Amino acid sequence: MRRTTFLSGLATAALLASAATVPTAAAAAPGVSGDAFTRAVAQLKAHSGAGLVADGQTFTLRNVVTDPDGAEHVRLNRYSDGLPVLGGDVVVHLGKGSTWRGASQSLAAAPQRAPKAKLSKAAAGRAALAASTATGRVVAGAQLVHDADDTGTTLAYEVVVAGVYADGTPSELHVVVDASTGAVRDRWEGVVAEGTGNTYHSGSVPLGSVLSGGTYQLTDTARGGAKTYDLNGGTSGTGALVTSTSNVFGDGTLGNRQTTAADAAYGAATTWDYFKNTHGRNGIRNDGVAAYSRVHYGTKYVNAFWSDSCFCMTYGDGDLSQGWEPLTSLDIAGHEMTHGITSNTAGLRYSGEAGGLNEATSDIFGTLVEFHANNPKDPGDYLIGIEVKTNGVPLRYMDKPSKDGRSVDCWSSSVGRLDVHYSSGVGNHFFYLLAVGSGSSSYGNSPTCDGSTVTGIGNAKAGAIWYRALTRYMTSRTNYAGARTATLSAAADLYGAGSVEYNTVAAAWSAVNVK
Repeated sequence: MRRTTFLSGLATAALLASAATVPTAAAAAPGVSGDAFTRAVAQLKAHSGAGLVADGQTFTLRNVVTDPDGAEHVRLNRYSDGLPVLGGDVVVHLGKGSTWRGASQSLAAAPQRAPKAKLSKAAAGRAALAASTATGRVVAGAQLVHDADDTGTTLAYEVVVAGVYADGTPSELHVVVDASTGAVRDRWEGVVAEGTGNTYHSGSVPLGSVLSGGTYQLTDTARGGAKTYDLNGGTSGTGALVTSTSNVFGDGTLGNRQTTAADAAYGAATTWDYFKNTHGRNGIRNDGVAAYSRVHYGTKYVNAFWSDSCFCMTYGDGDLSQGWEPLTSLDIAGHEMTHGITSNTAGLRYSGEAGGLNEATSDIFGTLVEFHANNPKDPGDYLIGIEVKTNGVPLRYMDKPSKDGRSVDCWSSSVGRLDVHYSSGVGNHFFYLLAVGSGSSSYGNSPTCDGSTVTGIGNAKAGAIWYRALTRYMTSRTNYAGARTATLSAAADLYGAGSVEYNTVAAAWSAVNVK
């Protein structure tokens, strides 16, 4: 099992064919070129096999995401004979000049022409009502659909049952009823409960939760279904899903086991939001599926780690007697999830200079997650993990990494032989100079290795450059010289060769002795 841990060292315990019609509403979608829809449908028609298209299908536009290089990702809803295909949505990937780059979908086969429904809408409604546990329930709407599963599609009714749960939470239960047999095929709640998390590190925060059988589960359906589990001292499996009868998780103290679970859930949500809102990335693998979090790992475990094998983050409780609080702060959560993103993009090998870049990437985005959260109890800074030490001393400094006594500020030929948590100093120092600049600021006092002066370009531009370099140019064995080349390429793509941003990237690398 590959793990990337947060700490290092002995004392810290190792860290689309019939002609598809273009609906007027889609063509007029705000902020989106109507052309993108037409071009995407044309490519689906030209690649009907890959797109699982057939006679009678039409599409409507959901949204378009455009990459800085002009590539477009056009998300479409699918209809067959005028009926929505649940699970038939597709993302068409277009390169420059509208070239076909494939399609992403979960549909197993093109929907087949369905026979007429044997079941009446009223009967489907009765079946759906019986599936709800809410009080005052009524059928709020019903429509025929093609319901897709792993084998194909089935004609069904999608029925919405409205009601109210015992605690006052409204219900909009969607129930899929087989139009031939009357069997319930699926159900999901349209109202996503938002719970309250009383965290240890970040105060009182909103959390995504799901009401199931009268109990709220710490499951964030708005962010890929992220779940939070309590291992209760175990070191394997998932433990128990964190639940609450009141939709409040934790009380802000370590005496309540749900407090750190709330921290972990908040960290996962905030990290998801940062990458989604800032870089358009839909989850760690960019597939809309969330990782899960585990808290209360082991006994007095002073660490946190990401594991590819379980696709999860794990947090230890720390050891107060040794000055360690639970390792569930925002920047550590962002750090751990970023290891997953690195694994699913550049795949930087966790050794040598590539390993240092891997760790630096996690420190960089962990820091940017903290700034993005704008949480008054945990304001953004460039001090890694300062919230988890009772003495207020951070684990790592980005302005001058060597202040921790182990990390390095400047590149040398021996950097690759250091522990990756310390060789990361070169990358961390570069990013600080790129974002903030050299000399004294409210965030620190950063020297340069060559005596030069660097004027920062801010977190937003620096983060965009590093993200593009990571996801477009870096490979598994990129070293610091390769990172310079990758970030210069990214800066040229985003802002132009010879731009202020491009020149600042070059200057910041030179300032840490990477030339």
